[in-house]
Amino acid sequence: MKIASALLGVAMLTAAQGAELNPQTVRAWNQYVREADAAMRARLEPGRHFLWTDQAPDRAERVRKGEILIAPVDGAGMHHVPDGLIHHWVGAMFIPGATLQGVLAVAHDYARYKEIYKPKVLDSTLLACGDSRQEYSMLWMNNVLFVNAALQSRYEARDFPAGPGRWYAIAHVTSAQEIQDYGKSGERLLPEGEGNGFIWKLQSIARYEERDGGVYLELEAIGLTRDIPATVRWMAAPLVTRLSRSTLAASLRQTREGVEAFARTTALTACATRGSHPGVKIAAEGEGYGDTHR
Repeated sequence: MKIASALLGVAMLTAAQGAELNPQTVRAWNQYVREADAAMRARLEPGRHFLWTDQAPDRAERVRKGEILIAPVDGAGMHHVPDGLIHHWVGAMFIPGATLQGVLAVAHDYARYKEIYKPKVLDSTLLACGDSRQEYSMLWMNNVLFVNAALQSRYEARDFPAGPGRWYAIAHVTSAQEIQDYGKSGERLLPEGEGNGFIWKLQSIARYEERDGGVYLELEAIGLTRDIPATVRWMAAPLVTRLSRSTLAASLRQTREGVEAFARTTALTACATRGSHPGVKIAAEGEGYGDTHR
């Protein structure tokens, strides 16, 4: 379900030459994610919808029937900033029979992301795990229109209990480096901010709510890439939209499959087994989906 798999490849459609991340693009990105974080906190206020799913009458019914809903957060899901493009999409699904703790166990199983989210995620490693903060790394690749892109990235994730049966988490990339000629003899890790601008920055906001006999899971995926040149925007924009929808849906689908697989086993790794949040424990063998912290 990670942010990388939802956004990689967007700028590959137009990456005929290199791009370089500049300070004004970073400032625009920082302002955007501050606003996104504020919008998330506003969802906790009395009278506000915690879930995007509940903001329209038919969404909850559709996801309970098994649909995975994907939509731009506003407009077309793309926001032009100086020398860059911010992509912001939201996806939602329902996992019947799951518990909040069981879903969070899978979300925390960073070392197994390479299994849960293959083939895009080639490798994943847990780097640090605290009560409400985790660090991990991923190596992942995507292919769009015969162009391969590999990225080595590090992430920081933070957890926020939001009341009985509710949880949200914010994760962001702390470093992202493109791997030039990955898998070839001349393979080279480029300095951060250099390369083709496939992915410069990433952030995700995940929301979880246990009710109606299962767990609602939502993921907002926000990414910064190079801009799409105006000369090819008419052609690239529809492809970007389809790619955003399909990759975010695939990521959510793989998460659901991971939760279903977890229900059949008690084998967990590192962060998924800590259970260090108050009131959250690891289930004994055979105890349903199990309990952990996000």
